[in-house]
Amino acid sequence: MRKYILTLIIAVLFTANSVAQTRGIRIGYIDMEYILEKVPDYAEAKNQLEQKAQKWKQEIEEKKNEIVKLKETLKSEKVLLTKELIEEREEEIAFLDNELLEYQQKRFGPNGDLVVQKAVLVKPIQDQVFNAVQDIAELKKYDFVFDRSSDLTMLFADKRHNISDQVVRALTRAEKREQMTKKQLEKELAEERKQDMVDQNPTLSERQKVLDEKKAAREKALEDRKLLAAEKKKAFEDKRKQLLEERENKKNGTVSANSSETEKNKDGTSVIPSEKEFAEAEKKAEQAKALEEKKAKAEEAKTKTLEERKALIEERKKALEEKKAKAIADREALKKAKEEERKKKEEENKKP
Repeated sequence: MRKYILTLIIAVLFTANSVAQTRGIRIGYIDMEYILEKVPDYAEAKNQLEQKAQKWKQEIEEKKNEIVKLKETLKSEKVLLTKELIEEREEEIAFLDNELLEYQQKRFGPNGDLVVQKAVLVKPIQDQVFNAVQDIAELKKYDFVFDRSSDLTMLFADKRHNISDQVVRALTRAEKREQMTKKQLEKELAEERKQDMVDQNPTLSERQKVLDEKKAAREKALEDRKLLAAEKKKAFEDKRKQLLEERENKKNGTVSANSSETEKNKDGTSVIPSEKEFAEAEKKAEQAKALEEKKAKAEEAKTKTLEERKALIEERKKALEEKKAKAIADREALKKAKEEERKKKEEENKKP
């Protein structure tokens, strides 16, 4: 089978050479097992089939236990039975063994119920996948589409050529369309086109991932800000409610002197802030916080600049010292060479 497929692929590639003269060949592949796992109908039917298989296994186990019990009984009672009874029981056990073997083959054999029902289960979905692949190939001008989970051995396949997710979306699209409005459908199609572009371009995929992460971070920051504002507003409402209760208690003569002192400032104005005053105070607090952050950043930048400048001075100082040391070493070497040359001349002059 593999030899036939390999021969077919070689023939296809030779045929494709003529097409390659005019435009580039577009090749895609799918993973049928991955697609089937993503289809809800298949998952549900597979679950039902597994339940049946478990029931069949339980029946087989019960038959095995029954045969084991008969064998043990025969072994323990063999000395008490006649030859005819022993043969009769052995024939019964042999019959049950053969019956169990036939039942196992019927349920789990190469042509058993499990294989047949699985084929019946997969066939309609495989037909849907085939139709979806054809539609995608015609729409996006694919020349060849292979199945990675088949007998074909694919040693390497770039992920951007995998159209399995596109097939899954095509299979689920019809069901979604029945429940969507026209506006929702247009939005869904736009998202699918965008996702297809991302799937086919790894660089775009990475860029989209970064954008999604930034968007998530912005949304989280916005949510945190809203939560903080809600907490501050609640604290303001609680404080205002408390002060109003203290004022009411004072009118009724049920508040202490210390509590009444907190109701007014020294100039006689009310200490209960209005919403406008609270908003202004909050705005000032935010401005003060922003100013502090700005100062901190400026201080950090200044510190960084000073450190860089200090490092540059140190590097220059080190280079100067190295240059100075090299000059001294060169001078000493030159002095030594001259001294050796002078001694050599003196020795030559001393010779007769």
